[in-house]
Amino acid sequence: MSAKKRNRLIGVATVALGVCIFVIGDLAVRRAQALPDDTYKELQTFANVLAIVQKNYVEPVSTKELINGAITGMLSSLDPHSAYLTPDLYRDLEVETRGSFGGLGIEITIKNDVLTVVSPIEGTPAYTAGIKAGDQIIKINNDFTKGMTLTDAVKMMRGPKGSAIHLTLHREGIPELFTVAVTRDVIKIQSVKSRQLRDGYDYVRITTFQDGTSEDVTKTLEKFSKQDHGHIKGLVLDLRDNPGGLLNQAVSVADTFLDGGLVVYTQGRLDNQQQKYFAHKKGEFSDYPMVVLVNGGSASASEIVAGALQDQRRAIIEGTQTFGKGSVQTILPLDDESALRLTTARYFTPNGRSIQAVGITPDMIVEPPKPTTAALDLPGAEMGEDEEIRESDLLHHFKNNQKHPLHGGTSANQNNGAASQPGQSSANEKGKTAKAQPDVQLDKAIGILEHWSKYKVELANADDASASAGSNQ
Repeated sequence: MSAKKRNRLIGVATVALGVCIFVIGDLAVRRAQALPDDTYKELQTFANVLAIVQKNYVEPVSTKELINGAITGMLSSLDPHSAYLTPDLYRDLEVETRGSFGGLGIEITIKNDVLTVVSPIEGTPAYTAGIKAGDQIIKINNDFTKGMTLTDAVKMMRGPKGSAIHLTLHREGIPELFTVAVTRDVIKIQSVKSRQLRDGYDYVRITTFQDGTSEDVTKTLEKFSKQDHGHIKGLVLDLRDNPGGLLNQAVSVADTFLDGGLVVYTQGRLDNQQQKYFAHKKGEFSDYPMVVLVNGGSASASEIVAGALQDQRRAIIEGTQTFGKGSVQTILPLDDESALRLTTARYFTPNGRSIQAVGITPDMIVEPPKPTTAALDLPGAEMGEDEEIRESDLLHHFKNNQKHPLHGGTSANQNNGAASQPGQSSANEKGKTAKAQPDVQLDKAIGILEHWSKYKVELANADDASASAGSNQ
């Protein structure tokens, strides 16, 4: 993303499966703690403003509406991931973490004051309709989205299963607006997908970390082990475009691939926010070759898994720099069935790395080739700038105070042609589907597995060189 675009970035708040690690608080917030005198003075100012607005505003406005708006503004000023959840939004979040919710299957944000698609969720109505990351939503049905809040946009997009909604979109490189009809459905996220690759290697993709993800991964590995006569030859774990999810599921998935050792630790202001999470020592452990695929859409819980496997040298991390979400959010329920999603701690990889606003640097950097104009399969399409958003682009993001990451990647040979997720194809606004393009990152991962000994030696040499350079500084 260019410096100009970064400066124009007003703020991003992801709705539905956002890039967050969630920890559910055990107790509701029953009462406020004792407040200092200067806080009471500021609250008196707030009460005066509230009274003035209610008396003089052009139309009547309820106290509840004003208070909700004030709380929302207060939390959004802290960091990109803290938020006030109304009772409806809190219920939606509880449903989403269980992997089933109603709607279009789309993640949205406000970027440059415009409602923008972060990504359609694979296999959902939005994905099938051909909506793409970076699309700007200009109208929802007949209502313009200019000035619309994320909450209002989400409410408009929700509706009964089978009902239709029309989104008017602007896409980079397309000269005219176009409208997409999407039929609402109950969105059920299959967080774990798998298949066998060529030469007998296995593939597991995790789309999000939700309830049951770790159990599904374990069942998948057991199935592969039986198919492979009790021994997995090699595994590709695909975490690309996985925005995160539940912390306990990330730890449990990492535990599946590790034979003991630290997975992640958190540091916050309170004692209960100083936590260490360990993998369990196994009686029988198969240390089969393993490659983890990541990219700029790999965030939060995905980065915990990738960071743990990288620090313990259990797997080779391949792809591009990850999102850089290194904070933990705690869900704190309130008495009125609303809740706070509050950033309460930072997390660190086993080697003490904070990836906040930096991300995980892959061991092998493999950039997906830029799609050609022909590959876009859109009339009048032109190549635009990279629209990928990272933590460091978000308003009020936490800074990373560490001087440099402890891991550096090496660049791998790149091929020409458009890249996609396994089985993914692109679609234009008229519903035409383009031919699926080769996945060069996955192809490279298979090549690493096929020449495992060679790459392990190269990484070991890179580690020794990095350690030597560090001792000479």
